[in-house]
Amino acid sequence: MNQEKKTVYSKNFRASSIKIALDSDQPLAQVARALGIKSTLLYTWINSYKQPMKPGTCRRTDNYLYDELKRLKNENSLLMEERDLLKKATAYFASKQ
Repeated sequence: MNQEKKTVYSKNFRASSIKIALDSDQPLAQVARALGIKSTLLYTWINSYKQPMKPGTCRRTDNYLYDELKRLKNENSLLMEERDLLKKATAYFASKQ
């Protein structure tokens, strides 16, 4: 029988892979290929990260949460700018008719 040896990845590698995947604009499968791991493994890591934590466990680091908050604030400001632009465009085209 041909048994493959299971590769064990460090917590730092998993955390950085999740961060890269969530911050990337590319599909998760493409990010996984670039990291040299299977896409299903990356999906599993992300899903386990997004699940609510059980009391007494600590998966998410403060640094990661800070980076995530910063990313979400940037994304929020970009979405607000786009929304405002669309409002102005709508008003402009409505006045043309």
